[in-house]
Amino acid sequence: MRWSGLHSTCCEIPVISWAAFAKRIRVPLGFAFAVVYFWLARPRPWSLAVGILIATLGLLVRAIASGYVRKNEILTTAGPYSYVRNPLYLGSVVTAAGFALAAQNLWIALALTAIFVLVYLPVIRSEETFLRKRFPEFEAYARHVPRLWPRRASFLGATGTFSWQLYCHHREYNALLGALVMIAALAAKMVWWPK
Repeated sequence: MRWSGLHSTCCEIPVISWAAFAKRIRVPLGFAFAVVYFWLARPRPWSLAVGILIATLGLLVRAIASGYVRKNEILTTAGPYSYVRNPLYLGSVVTAAGFALAAQNLWIALALTAIFVLVYLPVIRSEETFLRKRFPEFEAYARHVPRLWPRRASFLGATGTFSWQLYCHHREYNALLGALVMIAALAAKMVWWPK
C-alpha cells in the first residue's frame, strides 16, 4: 500500500493518498456499479445494438493494448502505446460509453463520468508518476504521446509486437467475459422486463 506521507497530529496513523485509495476501490466499485447499472438500465433494441458496437471497439483497444504491455519491465511505447499513453484506460472509457448508450439512462452516464474523474484520473496520474521515476525515457515519451486522446502519427522508435501470451497473462479476457454477461443481461431485461 502506498502512503502519502501525511500523518494525523494526534496519533501517528498514516493517511492513504486518494490515488492509492482509488486504485484499491476501482474493481469492487465496478462490481457494485454493475448491479446499479443493471437495475437502472432501460435498453432499447437500437441502443443495445449501437452500444454493443461502441463497447466492442473499446474492448478491442484494451485487448490489443494488453498484448503489448510488459508492466514494470519496460516502458511500452509500441502498438497502441505509440498513439496514446493509456490505451487500456482509453479502451475502458470507450467501453463504458457504449454501455452508457445501451442503458439509455442519463444518471448512468453521469455516474460513469464521475467515476472516471474521481477514480480513474487520479490512478492514471499516480501510474504516470511511477513510470516517470522508473523509466527516465518516460519524459520524452510523454512529451510526444498524449495521455488519453490518440494522436494520428505514431511515436517514432517504438518497437514491439502483439503477444497472445501477454494478453492471457494480463487476463484481459475477463473484460470480454464481463461484457458478454452484461450484454446478455441487458438483452434479457429488454425482452422480459420492458419499460
